[in-house]
Amino acid sequence: MQLTGIHHLTAVTARAADNLAFYTGVLGLRLVKKTVNQDDVSAYHLFYADGLASPGTDITFFDWPAAPERRGSGSIARTHLRVAGGLEAWCERLDRAGVKRAAPEMRDGRLTLDFEDPEGQRLALVDDGGAGDAHPWDRSPVPAPEQIRGLGPIRLAVAAPERTGAVLTGLMGMRRERAFDAPEGRIEVYAMGEGGPAAEIQLLHDTSAPARAGAGGVHHVAFRIPDAEYGAWADRLRANRVPSSGPVDRYYFRSLYFREPNGILFEIATDGPGFASDEPMESLGERLALPPFLEPRRAEIEAGLVPLEASPRR
Repeated sequence: MQLTGIHHLTAVTARAADNLAFYTGVLGLRLVKKTVNQDDVSAYHLFYADGLASPGTDITFFDWPAAPERRGSGSIARTHLRVAGGLEAWCERLDRAGVKRAAPEMRDGRLTLDFEDPEGQRLALVDDGGAGDAHPWDRSPVPAPEQIRGLGPIRLAVAAPERTGAVLTGLMGMRRERAFDAPEGRIEVYAMGEGGPAAEIQLLHDTSAPARAGAGGVHHVAFRIPDAEYGAWADRLRANRVPSSGPVDRYYFRSLYFREPNGILFEIATDGPGFASDEPMESLGERLALPPFLEPRRAEIEAGLVPLEASPRR
């Protein structure tokens, strides 16, 4: 029973229209699901991924009218996105779009390019060497060889890394593989499954004041499991007396939520059923999708949402 990698990462935007324009128009990702937060149907939940909406490729956003995040400890401090080289072209693309970025540098043995989205979301492109499968989107403005292939390492900034590390290894079955120096400080790398950049968590020791959630920040990170192991993971959390959400059916996948000792929200999520459960693969994200239990409220929900094309740029 093993985690197999990063499943998705969910962040917060206060400017849904700008968010859509940036992640599809600048980064070239595909909008694979336009739905609502199932716990707050007044908010969009936007999912961006590769051409086939593959698990492990999606970065998602809740659209909440929140103040900007206050950076600090107890937070997800950087989200890496995997590419197969082409960072020089990416520098030019980001510069044309006026994106705040650093210079590419070799870090942990991989060429890495740090940048921020228009709300200050901390991102990075990391060259994964082209390992594994890739599913480009044929309507992306980014050429197929340069497209983002999926999520890479997720960096956590925590005041007590030894406590988080104990959960990663003892409860979640990861292994501590190495450490390296970054501009922010010494970083420990934990890996799951077959390892590699799609299956790594980075721990940064951060003794600053606790972060305050908000726009430009991250809400949670989710880890992949095979569908058949969902019940066993629920049992594992119970057996270890970990306070959790208990089983939650998100329709596109099934989830378990809990907080690690430094307060960051973790999710364990199944690979299936997938985003094509209620829409054809060729037209994913083109209409508002609602899971069956929300479908009877469609008229009410649609009336409470501002169309993305007309949403105010707050």
